[in-house]
Amino acid sequence: MYRRATAEGEVGRNSKALFSWIGFKKIEFLYDRDPRVAGKTKWNYSRLIWLAIDGITSFTTMPLRLATYCGVLTSLAAIIYAIGIIVRTLVRGIDVPGYASTMVVVLLLGGVQLLSLGIIGEYLGRVFTQTKHRPNYLIEEECVSKGEGGAETQQHGAAR
Repeated sequence: MYRRATAEGEVGRNSKALFSWIGFKKIEFLYDRDPRVAGKTKWNYSRLIWLAIDGITSFTTMPLRLATYCGVLTSLAAIIYAIGIIVRTLVRGIDVPGYASTMVVVLLLGGVQLLSLGIIGEYLGRVFTQTKHRPNYLIEEECVSKGEGGAETQQHGAAR
């Protein structure tokens, strides 16, 4: 397992997530833990939260994709709001001069900015993924056998 985990050449790896990604079979092993003999744990809630954030950001680009989705939703909401304001202005007249147009512009520009950040984040996420040099698949088992004429041939087991 050590060779599989370290062969990737990653810097700043999240070992808990990496060992799970490698794909070894996992079992539940229940036991009664003895009380700590000396010292106190160095893991507090803030360090555990940072470990979770590190695990999320090192194995997925979904937070970047969420920025794109939020930008699209905000822009659509601004457009729908603008249509509603136009219809209301035509039916009832102007309530507060300048308020509606200012809100539409602020919402629309905010949505476009979020969308732009999400697109840039997608590109950065792809570059980040490529710099990790992770293989597309892992070979679970490799068998070497002697073929005809004594030549060695390799056969690969299931890929993950």
